Amino acid sequence: MVTDRRARRVLACAAALYLLGVARMTLWPDFASPDQLDALRSLVAWLTERGVGVTYDGAEAASNVVMFVPFGVLGGLLVSRRHRWAVLAVGCAVSAAIETSQLLFLPTRVATVQDVVMNTLGAAIGLLVLAVVVSMRETHPDPARVQ
Repeated sequence: MVTDRRARRVLACAAALYLLGVARMTLWPDFASPDQLDALRSLVAWLTERGVGVTYDGAEAASNVVMFVPFGVLGGLLVSRRHRWAVLAVGCAVSAAIETSQLLFLPTRVATVQDVVMNTLGAAIGLLVLAVVVSMRETHPDPARVQ
């Protein structure tokens, strides 16, 4: 957990901006224009023709993972180590709320359990990355910071 007041404010602002971005991507009726989706499908087809095993569904699943990695990192920095597990639970709950909102209020969006699982996996990866970085910093402290 970051204890410096100024750093915590910066992290809280970063988290708020990140969550606004997630809301924009997930809670608007149409995230991308048909032309953008066609371009993505063309890119996937082009990669597939060249032997890269990419599918549209796979790219979408991967994007759901990547979208929630910052959730795990930022959330993990804002809570104590003892409560980092809660970041994973909150990430899952936020994702479930997004998918429920899409199901109930956004008929142009497709709500899936897979998205909740992939988002939660992303938050878990973010927490894992944070744990590795913190562990490395504790094992090999920066000589310039040691007094």
